[in-house]
Amino acid sequence: MRINRLAWYFILIELQRYETQLEERSLNHNLEFEFHKVSFVENNYEMNFITKLKATFGNPKAMEKLHVDDHTEAIINDIEHQPFAISEQNVLYAGLNELGGYYFFQTVVVGSFHIKTVKGAQLRIIGHDFELHLDSDMVELESDHSNVSNRSISKIDFQIEETDAAKVNKANIKTLALNCKKQEITFSIIDSDEEE
Repeated sequence: MRINRLAWYFILIELQRYETQLEERSLNHNLEFEFHKVSFVENNYEMNFITKLKATFGNPKAMEKLHVDDHTEAIINDIEHQPFAISEQNVLYAGLNELGGYYFFQTVVVGSFHIKTVKGAQLRIIGHDFELHLDSDMVELESDHSNVSNRSISKIDFQIEETDAAKVNKANIKTLALNCKKQEITFSIIDSDEEE
């Protein structure tokens, strides 16, 4: 049996109506019976099936949802530093590195922070008895963005003097403020208790 394009169009419309009904039902179900999670999971399963079906018929939004974001996950897995600080929507991975007698404070910001600039970035480190202002070692910076996970990865290295490098320790720092292109993000240090 061969189905023409118009028939597929009506099938997709019916699927979208059905998906909307499932979403409404799951929202109502979740509000009225918070403890009853089984039907909510079933609704998500049915919605995933519909999303897969839509992707099969060429719906670009559904295709994006099914795409596995290997590139972003690979970058996150390759981060050699531990989470250093956190803001509302971002995590800062950071650590010191020495190369040929020069010291760098290497940072990787994962989250909603997205930049593309040729003016560099500044990092203000506010400690218990000191304050450091660091400039990025490169002025041209660009984040890697993932449409699937809707997050960005920004790698920024900051030049730091050897005498100041000794001060950059989680125990000595209160907050970090990252400034770039009229964006400022304030990070609070992650306690070692929170990491566990």
